[in-house]
Amino acid sequence: MSDKIYAQIIVDRIVSLCKQRKISIYKLAEMSGITQSTLDNLIGGHTFNPKIRTLHKVANAFNMTVAEFLNFPALNNYSFEDDSDE
Repeated sequence: MSDKIYAQIIVDRIVSLCKQRKISIYKLAEMSGITQSTLDNLIGGHTFNPKIRTLHKVANAFNMTVAEFLNFPALNNYSFEDDSDE
């Protein structure tokens, strides 16, 4: 369950940045060099653990570093304490 919550936080960040910058997910795919299907799978909840390479391309498309992209309250406040993956 926690993978889904974590993935949704990332998706919400992407969607929020797209709205702020008035770009579509399709345009983000073009700007980032990520295939539309990869972004659709992430946004649609079919992918729960995007590769760092994917996040790097998304961050670059937003003219951000990965650190800047991942530095926001919802993610910073997320706790992995309940994860059973460790």
